[in-house]
Amino acid sequence: MATTTSSASASLASVTLEVADLDAARRFYSAFGVDTRIRLRASEAPSSGFRGFAMALTVSGPATVDAFVDAAVTAGATVVKPAAKSMWGYGGVVQAPDGTLWKLATSAKKDNGPATREIDDTVLLLGVADVKATKEFYVGQGLTVARSFGGKYTEFAAGPSSPVKLALYKHRGLAKDLGVPVDGSGSHRIALGGTGNAFADPDGFVWEA
Repeated sequence: MATTTSSASASLASVTLEVADLDAARRFYSAFGVDTRIRLRASEAPSSGFRGFAMALTVSGPATVDAFVDAAVTAGATVVKPAAKSMWGYGGVVQAPDGTLWKLATSAKKDNGPATREIDDTVLLLGVADVKATKEFYVGQGLTVARSFGGKYTEFAAGPSSPVKLALYKHRGLAKDLGVPVDGSGSHRIALGGTGNAFADPDGFVWEA
């Protein structure tokens, strides 16, 4: 059963992807069409396999999903999970040249109009060991729960000026949903900007003030 909680006012303010080639990443994300929703900075921190997170774009229909997949692939991304219909709608997964996984999805199974380049929601999906415990940790940090489905999924309320929402999945479940092996090591290669104090969550994701 879904639950809704409202309490404090802290929130996710920004998402910074750490990339090996900053200029190449800027070109890719500009062509992909999400450059205004993320930040980039250079990093040589070792990282291999599944980094424990993914970025997700929710759009209006299948044609728009395909348009974003095509734009990503043209700019240098690799298709991890071809876009296809599912019981939840339509979607697929691509991997950016910097290694970040992007899920493109819509709840619609049919198009009501032509493809657009409009994004309804951008969501940062964190794969965590214990969704319930990490949810309570974030509530303690001041985030507000918007939706929660037991130990499977939690979504937090977006900040008034943030272009990205935060959501929690089970680590193994997120890897399965994305179509990648669950194992990974090294840096997450991501930093979260918050409206409160700096901290690291139970799974090692770093928040910067």
